[in-house]
Amino acid sequence: MSTNRNYILDAVQANTKLERMAYEMAEQLVDEKSPIILAGIRDNGVVIAKILAARIKAIAGIESEVIEIGLDKRNPGPIHVSPKMDFNNRMIVVVDDVTNSGKTLLYALKPFLEEHPKAIQTLSLIERTHKAFPVKADYVGLSLATTLQEHIYVTVEGDSVTGAYLE
Repeated sequence: MSTNRNYILDAVQANTKLERMAYEMAEQLVDEKSPIILAGIRDNGVVIAKILAARIKAIAGIESEVIEIGLDKRNPGPIHVSPKMDFNNRMIVVVDDVTNSGKTLLYALKPFLEEHPKAIQTLSLIERTHKAFPVKADYVGLSLATTLQEHIYVTVEGDSVTGAYLE
């Protein structure tokens, strides 16, 4: 990776996008009776899910549970969900940092489809406008047209998103 990064979001902008998405989620999910499940795709998706959980609770008092989806993004095989729980009749939001081809989000849905959730939504901080798989995030922080050769990386430190850059 090059040290000369072309940042498309700094920490303040990423925070603003996350805040807006939390408001959108609160508006859509305000009638949920049981806690929603925010299923973050390891690693950055989990950080984003935790941020959103705190914000939607502060905004609308909506309770949520954050779980982690573990899968190999380059070569999806076995998918691990931690902690294991009953997803029947639950509202699930799958959270990722970047939607590139749509493949990761599509594979991340698999463990939930084996049960009977009430509904499944998807959220991505950054969505590329060209995808190879038919997946569109329900909540998007930034939609960006890129070439197939370009890659987007989201950076996190601890429990905060510090930015995103294009390479």
